[in-house]
Amino acid sequence: MVLVLDNIRSGLNVGSAFRTADAFLLNHLYLCGITAQPPHREILKTAIGANDSVAWTYYPNTVDAIDELKSQGYLIIAIEQAEGSIGLQDFEINGEGKYALVFGNEVKGVRQEVMDRVDHCIEVPQFGTKHSLNISVCVGVVVWDFFKAMHL
Repeated sequence: MVLVLDNIRSGLNVGSAFRTADAFLLNHLYLCGITAQPPHREILKTAIGANDSVAWTYYPNTVDAIDELKSQGYLIIAIEQAEGSIGLQDFEINGEGKYALVFGNEVKGVRQEVMDRVDHCIEVPQFGTKHSLNISVCVGVVVWDFFKAMHL
């Protein structure tokens, strides 16, 4: 399992993604577009060293990262509120699968040109008055769900 961060504007959120990736032994982070890369003060603040234990690659264009991952046999899954999305609780996770989870910008989400290339779109169900999660929280929820299905 790998993470693809599509134009994440907050270095703090990127650092949190590194921490989550380290906690659940993810293979790689793909930092794309305007997403900050280590060493970056905000990443270092929240990653607390996880940026040294998790491999990462920067791509100026997220589509190029997606195309590379597809060529390596990854199933590309956007985490986004979109028409036709599948609820996280309803998505069938294959323990033998290779998954690239794509998380988008805090305001604009996953860009349409990226959405056009994904294999599936998953949405985290929410029941309160707010209809979005901070990306760092969303990464934790989704990665944990995948990790459970794949390893426990």
